[in-house]
Amino acid sequence: MRHKQTVLIIDYGSQYTQLIARRIREQNVYSEILPHSATSDEIIQRSPIAVVLSGGPDSVYAKGAPTLDSAVIEMDVPVLGICYGFGLLMNHDGGVVKANGQREYGFAELSIENGGKLFNGVTDKTQVWMSHGDAVDELPGNWSVLARSGNGVLAAAERDGGLVLGTQFHPEVIHTIDGKQIFSNFLFSVARCKKDWTPASFVTSTVEELREALGDERVLCAVSGGVDSSVMAKLIYEAIGDQLRCVFVDHGLLRKNEPDYIQGRLRESLGFPIEHHDFSDNFLSRLNGVTDPEKKRSIIGEQFIRSFESAAQAGGDFKFLAQGTLYPDVIESGGVRGTADVIKSHHNVGGLPKDMEFELIEPLRELFKDEVRDVGKELGLPPDVLGRHPFPGPGLGVRIIGEITEERVEILQEADHIFIEALKAHEIYDEIWQAFAVLVPVKTVGVMGDERTYANLISLRAVTSVDGMTADWYRLPENVLAEVSNKIVNSVAGVNRVVYDVSSKPPSTIEWE
Repeated sequence: MRHKQTVLIIDYGSQYTQLIARRIREQNVYSEILPHSATSDEIIQRSPIAVVLSGGPDSVYAKGAPTLDSAVIEMDVPVLGICYGFGLLMNHDGGVVKANGQREYGFAELSIENGGKLFNGVTDKTQVWMSHGDAVDELPGNWSVLARSGNGVLAAAERDGGLVLGTQFHPEVIHTIDGKQIFSNFLFSVARCKKDWTPASFVTSTVEELREALGDERVLCAVSGGVDSSVMAKLIYEAIGDQLRCVFVDHGLLRKNEPDYIQGRLRESLGFPIEHHDFSDNFLSRLNGVTDPEKKRSIIGEQFIRSFESAAQAGGDFKFLAQGTLYPDVIESGGVRGTADVIKSHHNVGGLPKDMEFELIEPLRELFKDEVRDVGKELGLPPDVLGRHPFPGPGLGVRIIGEITEERVEILQEADHIFIEALKAHEIYDEIWQAFAVLVPVKTVGVMGDERTYANLISLRAVTSVDGMTADWYRLPENVLAEVSNKIVNSVAGVNRVVYDVSSKPPSTIEWE
């Protein structure tokens, strides 16, 4: 999509890069991530209003370490280097970066000596988050010190009157108390950005571009019942109206009663028809005996496309297939980074067949989950539709650990339904980002009716988050946990034990597979 202003983030493999994008977008300024392997032409073509260089796991002086493309400096736009990015700026200008024995990890006190524009409104001493083994030992002659850490480590500096800046600490991390203010200063005092990245502006520009790109072409739209596909369908409908044909593919790995919801409440909220095609037998037969999670995702991704190709044949020719792909899907699938691992391939990013008959339309590909909800609100979708918890594209296929069978699907559907309904009854569903049950491939000994049992284990998971990139486990009240556990064990045949997952992301992911 076209944007009036773009802050370009060059990613050097930091675990925090996506947080930089989030912090900038929170200020109503559009940001985009490019891998450090991006060419000069790719950088220049985007005409960024400012550039941020991320942190990274390497040492700038190490053999084979990623380098700074001189095109970034030659564009004569404001540049902010963070941690590794700061070191790159030092190397570029002739400074000295080395391991000086003063490694800093975690909280640190920042003492501002000459704050300049970057530290406007920040107290002289403030808390920041450090994560570095190397540090700037000598500043180039055209740079000046802005701040130091409590250990005397150079923590921030600037050159050219503040057009190029660097911080050893991470302002994007929530533990840096004044991080939001620091980004605000860089964006508006240094880069002179405008606050033009809003849900309304996104809807207006995206609708215009969709109309231009699609013309009279018809679009087949995949609607799953989740927030992403619902907002995506509504957005495309605003652009092309009845040229849109919405199809719901039932893959047999859905939440309990999901088809009824889609044909009822969701159809009512969207204001246009949704076709229901049941391909559950196809999916389950293809997944028979498969236990590897990445293979599951790949099979489901391919089968989705084949299902939509089959559905399309019943309604004429379609050139385009629309999907609700989000930015986190792309990031976790390794789609924007040059150095990051693939955390997990998403069926709609890493699992699509190369020979599919459609061209993809992904109008939400640039957005985080909370931004999608804001766009949905702008489009007039009701809170109960927008407030639904995220549900993975592969559905229960990645919540059934190990082999997928019809029996195991039914067990998980029932357990999950009990859990979600209890959260709603206790009015805590809306406090939680995502909650679900997982069927674990472990059987445990139990006693039911004075008889020994050897049955399935269910794990419950509930997390809080803003954008899905990081998450913390939700502190469920003991009475709710007890109620849910008791009901699952007594109501779901084949289950005799329930546990609660208290892992955060990182180090865990939200989903188990």
